[in-house]
Parts: sequence; structure tokens; C-alpha cells
Amino acid sequence: MRKIKTAPSTPTEIEVNEISSTKAQVIAYPFESGYAITLAHPLRRLLLGSSIGYAPISLKIEGAAHEFDSIRGMHEDIAVFIINFKSIRFIIKDELDRATSSYSFKGPLTVTAGDLVNDQVDVVDKDIVLATLNEDAELNFSVEFAKGIGYVPSEDLRDEVDSDAIVLDAFFTPVRKANYTIENVLVEDNPDYEKIIFDIETDGQIKPVDALKNALQTMQSQLSIFSGVFNIDFGELKSVESGGDKGLLKTLMLPIDSLGLGARSFNSLDREGIKFLGELVLMSEKELKSIKNLGQRSVSEIKEMLAEYGFDDNFELDEETKSSLISKIEQHKE
Repeated sequence: MRKIKTAPSTPTEIEVNEISSTKAQVIAYPFESGYAITLAHPLRRLLLGSSIGYAPISLKIEGAAHEFDSIRGMHEDIAVFIINFKSIRFIIKDELDRATSSYSFKGPLTVTAGDLVNDQVDVVDKDIVLATLNEDAELNFSVEFAKGIGYVPSEDLRDEVDSDAIVLDAFFTPVRKANYTIENVLVEDNPDYEKIIFDIETDGQIKPVDALKNALQTMQSQLSIFSGVFNIDFGELKSVESGGDKGLLKTLMLPIDSLGLGARSFNSLDREGIKFLGELVLMSEKELKSIKNLGQRSVSEIKEMLAEYGFDDNFELDEETKSSLISKIEQHKE
């Protein structure tokens, strides 16, 4: 028998399965009938269209005036060199939006993607072959890298790079696959509730879970256009809206041995009798630093982990949630 409601029920359960550094499965439930696809479809589009990645946008090759040229002693002509180059997935270090790197190689040598790693950029797959040089070959070039979203054709980038550079199509999207399935799930004898199962795969530039987090943030920022007119504070729409929210409490009660902390950090917390994520959320930075044998590096690691779960320096628990959390921790330690 259906009950009269004044609002749809809010999902309370989420499972995050990080299969590898490039694959993850995220499961959320229970949604009322029809709500799962309402959320899943736009999230999939945002995953594919708004995830931040990195790409080379221009090349300057000494001795080559255009992409149909060739370099003496290099087995590949410039067109093939560019194809090889665009197959490499780069990462700009230090979260910069742009970076320019210069390279110089002399033969005999097989130049691979791993040879391009330096203080400014890293690569995902270091074994990709870029060029094969004979003993009399010399290859000198510079590359401009950029951070962006989606796909930008070379003709749209001509005004952003030097006039003597070869402009490249920029394929920023790091998400290779973003699929979802919706299954029914039983809730209080009602079989019509739904479960979303996201399967996300990236190229290694970004973790799948981070890609989903970015998509959710983008969705929230797009919805914020309505906040001024309709007096809605989207900043308050957190994962839990009251002290009784099971989703937040479940996250706060995660055991510390499941958080992926290093051995030194974990051992220091364990010796102090800290067993749950929520205990760290309740602590001030001063209290955290006072834990015996917990150095600055460990403190930084713990704070980064807390931020990944959404508990950064600006996060505050409401009094009801704090009281419920303390009670649960005490019950588990009795």
C-alpha cells in the first residue's frame, strides 16, 4: 500500500568500489521509482563532457615548417610523429593551467613517452613509442600543454598559440567510459525502489572517483543560477541535512583501517585508540598535531584524506549529528 508523502525519500546508501587506479564502480540507493534515471543520465553527460584533463595544444619542431614535413634521420615523418604524440596522455604538475616544455634527443635512440617526463609534466603510459632516431638524427622540439574539458579543434586554438607553431586538436576528456545501470531494490516490502550502478573508467589522468566528484560539483554550480531568484542556498545541500541522516553517520563511522592511510599515520592513530573517521572529524588541527609520533607529514596526509571525504577545514557538523556520532562511537568502544 502506497503512503501519502510530502517529499520523495532521500537515498541513504552508497558504495564506492575502486577496482583499479582507472576503474571504479559507484552504487547509490534507494531512489524512488523514476528518480534514479533522472539523476544518472545528466551525471553521465557531465562525466563525459566536464571532466578536467590535459592535452598538448601546439608543437614547435626544429627543422619542420609544417605537419607534412620530415626530419633527417628520423624514421617517422612529422605527421606520424604527431599522431604518436597525441596518443600520449599527459598530466601537468602542480595543478597549473598551462605549461611549456622543450626537449632535445640525439640518435641512435628510440624516444618513448617516458622520456618526456620532467619537472612540469608527467605521462600516464611511459612505454608509447614517439620516434625512432638513426645515429645521425637530432630531434629538438617544444610543446605547449593546457588543462581543459571536452574537445577543442585546432582551428579554435590558432589565436592562443605562437604563429610559427603546429596547432594540435586538443582532446582533454580523461573519462573513457561512463555507463550506468538501474536495478530494482526492495525497501520495506516495496520492490519499486531503484539502485544506480555507475561504471567509470578513465585514462589515468584522473581517478574515476575524482571524475564523479567533479561532475557532481559541476551539476551543483549549474543549479546555483536559480539560488538568487528562488532564495535557495545550494551550499547547504550537503550529503546529510539532519542529525538523523544515515548516510553521513555511516561515512563518519568508517574504520580508520579502511581509509588508505600510510602505516605511520595509522599506527599513531591506533595507539591513541582512534578507531573511526568521525573521531578525526571531531578533532581540531591542534588536537591532531598533539597525537604522539604523528609528524607533520602524517598530519598533512590525514587532512588530505579528510578533504577527499568532504570534511575540509570549512566543514562543521551540526549539533544533532555531532551528538549522534559521539553516542555511536561510545557504543562501539564499550
